[in-house]
Amino acid sequence: MSDKINPTLGILAGGGPLPGQVAQAALARGQSVFLLGFEGFADPAVLAPYPHAFVRLGAAGRIRELLNAHACRDLVMAGAVRRPSMLDIRPDAFGVQVLGRIGRAAFAGDDTILSAVARVLHEEGFVVRAVDEVLSEALAPAGLLTCAAPDASAFADIERGITVVQALGRVDVGQCAIVQQGIVLAVEAAEGTDQMLIRAAALARPGPGGVLVKLVKPGQDRRADLPTLGPETVRIAAAAGLRGIAFEAGGTLIIDRDATTAAANEAGLFLLGLDPAILPSTAQGERR
Repeated sequence: MSDKINPTLGILAGGGPLPGQVAQAALARGQSVFLLGFEGFADPAVLAPYPHAFVRLGAAGRIRELLNAHACRDLVMAGAVRRPSMLDIRPDAFGVQVLGRIGRAAFAGDDTILSAVARVLHEEGFVVRAVDEVLSEALAPAGLLTCAAPDASAFADIERGITVVQALGRVDVGQCAIVQQGIVLAVEAAEGTDQMLIRAAALARPGPGGVLVKLVKPGQDRRADLPTLGPETVRIAAAAGLRGIAFEAGGTLIIDRDATTAAANEAGLFLLGLDPAILPSTAQGERR
């Protein structure tokens, strides 16, 4: 972290193993932690080794109360939280106020609402940090991480995927897409990356497999919902017939890089960290 480290890090925990990894990193640097798991998203087994509590997403008053009770001033949002329906949120009294302060962002995409929540938390006196401020080693590096490498046709699919994902990101829809032989098989929406991969498996075409392209949304608030990869995503991508994954270097979190790379090598997939601005652009599926 760039400035003074506060004694206790509050971790607003969504799904997956990332909240536990952030907690371990904070403890290693001398901070205590308190994890606040969102019901229906956070994995109880991930939170179990640490001081924690569970709250529903709309219980903003209870969230504020628990964070204050545990002296949490620094906060990190870690783990997947997909925007629920307004009926599922069931806001408490303070939650109603928060929804009023968020305004139309409550009905927008995941990144928009999470950015708005971060803004409200800041207004309440909390300091919302990016995950990579605590877990810097999880940021994906540039270059090839695996034995397998993309060929010319895979690079063409990657370029096509960059164009598609950047368009998705500009309207805050998703962070990734699957392209095979120039055809967009699937784009990420509310279901998340792994479910998109499962859905795309039935759409695969004969011939060389497709590629998954995963990027930061243009203008994305890095404090919330950075693209994430892990061993399970690699295994699902392999089962879906993909031949590789391209991701934004310095903007993607890799959960357990060694295990993720090993899973890709075992499956024969490539993992490529890239800067989308440097790769040749495409227009209407053709190279310029």
